[in-house]
Amino acid sequence: MLGAAHRAGVTGIVFLTADVHYTAAHHYDPARAAVADFTPFWEFVSGPAHAGAFGPNALDGTFGPKAVFVNAPPRANTSPAEGFQHFGEVHIDADTRALTVHLRNRQGHSLWTTTLPTP
Repeated sequence: MLGAAHRAGVTGIVFLTADVHYTAAHHYDPARAAVADFTPFWEFVSGPAHAGAFGPNALDGTFGPKAVFVNAPPRANTSPAEGFQHFGEVHIDADTRALTVHLRNRQGHSLWTTTLPTP
């Protein structure tokens, strides 16, 4: 899929992932990757809504990931009462079509944000 999108000139690919137990922003780039037939893309992950939290596994190097931001508990199965509950919020500006992503804690405070311009 990524190779076909690259060959077709598709840019600005973003993956939103929710089935995780931490929050993170990952940037993927062929300059860091084992394969090079794709255009750089972002993945934003956030969770859980209300479950035990734990950190991520090591990132697979196939698509050259870089963990730009990670907020994870210090140990596995951290209780929801300990504050490692997350959600993401995405806003697309009606005028510029820029995409703004906030990774938030359960109180709604933005832990990390970025704005991706229209490709």
